[in-house]
Amino acid sequence: MRALGVETLIATNAAGGIRPDLETGDLMAITDHINFVGMAGQHPLRGPNNDDWGPRFPAMSRAYDPELLAALRSQAKRKGIPLKEGVYAMVSGPSFETPAEVRYLRLVGADSVGMSTAPEVTVANHAGMRVLGISLISNVAIDAVQAEPLDAASHHEVLEAGKRAVPQLLALLEGLLSELA
Repeated sequence: MRALGVETLIATNAAGGIRPDLETGDLMAITDHINFVGMAGQHPLRGPNNDDWGPRFPAMSRAYDPELLAALRSQAKRKGIPLKEGVYAMVSGPSFETPAEVRYLRLVGADSVGMSTAPEVTVANHAGMRVLGISLISNVAIDAVQAEPLDAASHHEVLEAGKRAVPQLLALLEGLLSELA
């Protein structure tokens, strides 16, 4: 995308809410992320570096652009759309997390969990792009053993939560893009 002239990436995802105040349907601005997949050896920048695309070791201390985050906050306030903020953790999936994994993620500072976004954000930062991230909290991550296990019906609930949140997310993005233009 950067080679085509794109300067800003707005990454969206569906994520499980780990922090107790995150509920299904919430929108959460990503303020930082934990890339467990990258830390485990599947880093998106692994291998030879092309210096024309970016530095060998890009800084990730401001992976999510503070000015874009401020603009998102402003749009949310202007449109009356509740917007939460937090740290997103990426795991490889494709399974829902175990209760022990949810407790661990909470302990290390994750507010939400999903299976994407961190590699895209890392590569975009590598290429010098500005990045904004938004998670739709599509389910609440379970931190205790449940009487009924999560199954395909739970995935259906995730998809339904996404459909219900689309109007708010679109309104937020349309306002943001208008402001950025």
